Amino acid sequence: QLQLVESGGGLVQPGGSLTLSCAASGFALDSYVIGWFRQAPGKEREGVACISRSGSTTVKADSVKGRFTISRDNAKNTVYLQMNSLKAEDTAIYYCAAGRSRLSRLEGEYDLWGQGTQVTVSS
Repeated sequence: QLQLVESGGGLVQPGGSLTLSCAASGFALDSYVIGWFRQAPGKEREGVACISRSGSTTVKADSVKGRFTISRDNAKNTVYLQMNSLKAEDTAIYYCAAGRSRLSRLEGEYDLWGQGTQVTVSS
């Protein structure tokens, strides 16, 4: 069974940090572009960051540049999202997704999705 499982979410104070993990099972992650998406209450899901198969290229939304870092360890079949300087507006359910097409923050480019992990930024 092909599966992506996110972990690492939780409650953090503004200015704090969290690292999300996206672990793949049933397939080799290095054949896929991986994206992180988020959906806040009442808002559409948006692409936060994505990373190429080798990890050499990343694309990030302007809202997270300078604060979030996406990386991957293909030997561990895992992709990470390091989130620093968190703000209340980063509160959302975060999803990882795998795609075989081009590097993109568009949902339609991704075929396999995880179940999501909640990130809440609040004092």
